[in-house]
Amino acid sequence: MTQKQTILIVEDEPKLVRLVREVMTATGFAVLTTGDGEEAVRLTAVSQPDLILLDIVLTSDLDGFGVARRVREFSDVPIILLTAKVQESDILRGFDAGADDYVTKPFSSRELLARVRAVLKRAHREEGDAADAEIVCGPLRIDLARRRVAVAGENVHLTRTEYNLLHELARHQNQVLLHEQLLTAVWGPEYRDDLDYLRAYIRYLRRKLEPDPANPALIVTVPGVGYMLECPG
Repeated sequence: MTQKQTILIVEDEPKLVRLVREVMTATGFAVLTTGDGEEAVRLTAVSQPDLILLDIVLTSDLDGFGVARRVREFSDVPIILLTAKVQESDILRGFDAGADDYVTKPFSSRELLARVRAVLKRAHREEGDAADAEIVCGPLRIDLARRRVAVAGENVHLTRTEYNLLHELARHQNQVLLHEQLLTAVWGPEYRDDLDYLRAYIRYLRRKLEPDPANPALIVTVPGVGYMLECPG
């Protein structure tokens, strides 16, 4: 018998917890719930859920951003933020804390399930990838076996999705990849029109990889078309 995948719901609004729990259990997931940030970190360490649905605004001392940062210290579990905030600064802050995706409140059961399945599918695909080589692009070095990135010899920490986006660009270095190609390859076909996702992640990658993010030399924009990782030679 196949073991059920476990979803940890971190939310302190009882009605929303009840709704999300019902949707997840009806779909065949096992569910854990808590409304406390510290307890969420503890449950993640002890129970090792397959995915976390994490509200940004918690009444406990540790908010959703704090929970994500703490969890990322010891786990790569996929995290989807539940948020009523849609400002780009909040999205970037969530990505920086280690979130893989976000869903804006109010959301439908169908939308939430689609995001959960897409993120779990991506995580499963990454775990199955095997590589024993590296990609070098000027000062940028990507160790595919260890999923590590360095620029000019200095290690750079990337979130799971940042790494996947960079990997996709690097696999096709010096080739222009269309917006839709990148979104489908990294996030899945459900996201092929979510250009804001791609722009946010490109901006964040540049901040981590480029000496001058405002004038990028590695990740180049082809206006109205897509992006390219430009490598010498």
